[in-house]
Amino acid sequence: MELSFTKGRWNYESWGGFDPLSSSNAKPPGVELWAVFDVPQHHIDASWKNLTHTLSGLFCASINFLESTATYSTPEWSFPPASGNVRYGTLPCEAVCTENLTPWLKLLPCRDKAGIALLLDRPSLYRGFYHSQQLHLTSTGSSSEGIDSGIILEQTLTVVLQPNSEMAIEVHASEKHIQPSWSLSSIFGKQFPNKENGKSAANGLTSENFWSNPSFELSANPDRIFLEESSSHSKSLSILYMFQVEKYCESEPFDIGLMWKVPVAWLCQQTPLHASRFLMGSGNERAAIAISLKSTQFTEGFMSANSKDGSCELRVDVFQVVPWYVKVYFHSLRVFVDQQPRAVSDIIEKIHVSPSKDKMSPGVMEVVLKLPCRVNTAALTIEFDKGFLRIDEYLPDANQGFDIPSAIISFPNFHASMVFLEDDSLNKSPLLSKFQEKCPVMSYTEVLLVPLTTPDFSMPYNVITITCTVFALYFGSLLNVLQRSVAEEERFLKAKAAKKTGRLPLLLSKLSAKLRGRRLEPLHSPPSSSSFINSKLVLKVILVAGLAVGWQYFFS
Repeated sequence: MELSFTKGRWNYESWGGFDPLSSSNAKPPGVELWAVFDVPQHHIDASWKNLTHTLSGLFCASINFLESTATYSTPEWSFPPASGNVRYGTLPCEAVCTENLTPWLKLLPCRDKAGIALLLDRPSLYRGFYHSQQLHLTSTGSSSEGIDSGIILEQTLTVVLQPNSEMAIEVHASEKHIQPSWSLSSIFGKQFPNKENGKSAANGLTSENFWSNPSFELSANPDRIFLEESSSHSKSLSILYMFQVEKYCESEPFDIGLMWKVPVAWLCQQTPLHASRFLMGSGNERAAIAISLKSTQFTEGFMSANSKDGSCELRVDVFQVVPWYVKVYFHSLRVFVDQQPRAVSDIIEKIHVSPSKDKMSPGVMEVVLKLPCRVNTAALTIEFDKGFLRIDEYLPDANQGFDIPSAIISFPNFHASMVFLEDDSLNKSPLLSKFQEKCPVMSYTEVLLVPLTTPDFSMPYNVITITCTVFALYFGSLLNVLQRSVAEEERFLKAKAAKKTGRLPLLLSKLSAKLRGRRLEPLHSPPSSSSFINSKLVLKVILVAGLAVGWQYFFS
């Protein structure tokens, strides 16, 4: 299993792509997780789900989003650790912060309280150009050498930091295009602390004794120097300097620094082909994905070394995963070599596609390209339709767009390693042994941002606002009526009715009181509906009286 949290993108043109550091430690932005399971085939998905939930809680991240079958894929053969039981998933938009670094440090024996982890200054790390923390687990069985079964834990922190610019200005004030001088204190903001061990600064390691080189100076004399053997993939050789930190003490801490004497143009080892990816087209309906491959200095050297063989070919593996809402038309795949269209069967040796299913699984494309060694440029294009999502499937920042994970470009015929001259100390140094391991050469492309058709999310807000306003007015008026005092309402209505009462109802009331032999009571009207009813009653009485008078007159 391998898990990585990465902030930033590895610059293959400036920082290299063929050395062991960039080949094994350069990762795509966000979170990348892959695992190979030693369980039956029908138990793999359940094991993957348990793994994602465990890692999500352990590293305070959203890795549990990878549990759905719509977010992870099953590579067949293009992914380097490919086998039938591998699962691969990425979260390109995952933010990386100290909440992820702290659990990673807790897995170290002494956390950040001892060893080289003491230099891990949080502000210095997150101000850098690139930051990637990795966790690699490998289960081992019992071997003939007497090693018991267990789990090997390997933690790697890869950073590209910017040294203090003031130091470079002081040393080379007139030079603008030059590699900056640096030291541990200028990069990490602190020196390597050493405990007082009773040893003096032996070997004359003082600030005045710089280990000199025609191009640069070191602030301390190295204890050992390792030279790389000649390599057919690179014209220049690497040199490793080893320093024994236990020689230093608190009175003279270990603060190695390098100061350039002459302007230096940095030259790194490039991959056989530089890969980049971009989108083509416009609108919210259809677009295309293009993967571009350009030759590098390595390709020129490889071409010259194999120019005698006319059948020289360069193999390139492409592994691309797209979300389910990106409807890829695999039949629209086109290949261009040196800006000229070529037949797919002439360039593509092997291809495996797995079309996406709505809300079920992403689309996967694995391609093996056979390119001529003298190739300058090559490109792959494939068209796709932009799907429509339901309103609950959009992200909170839907207007920003949706991410397509990085594609993996690998070169299976090449392996990056650094072979040093034979020395007994190489077997004792885990770091040197790690440099000499052969790792596959691979690179990651950019993360694509695809804008999809987005509904007007303000309309539900407007509907909710208007509805709540209407309900507030209704219930407010209802509560106002229910809570108003009845006595005050009756007095108000009586006074209002007394003003509006005419002379005829008053005379009728007096007449009725005299006939009954009772005292005349003041007119009172019930609520508004009651006054209205009294008015109708008076009209009915007048009407009945008129009919009675007319009937009596007719019969008389």
